[in-house]
Amino acid sequence: MTSTILIVDDEPNNLDVLNNCLHNAGFKVLAATNGKMAIKRVTYVKPDLILLDINMPGIDGFETCRLLRENEITKDTPIIFVTALADIETKLKAF
Repeated sequence: MTSTILIVDDEPNNLDVLNNCLHNAGFKVLAATNGKMAIKRVTYVKPDLILLDINMPGIDGFETCRLLRENEITKDTPIIFVTALADIETKLKAF
């Protein structure tokens, strides 16, 4: 059975790179360009893993994570934050 990974990132280049790498590694890849789209995507397909950007317009990654944790479908799905941010405060908040 192929694992499904949801990538949530507002940067098209990031989506392309992650999508290509994961697809070539044999994963089924879903993409969302913002938090609202991610919430909608998981109502149709339950991912096995979510890669989540922190800085996005509208609902940021932290709020999207909170909403995914409250969602019955994704409450136990592992979430990995993906970000180019380097400040310690953001890293600690992500943990």
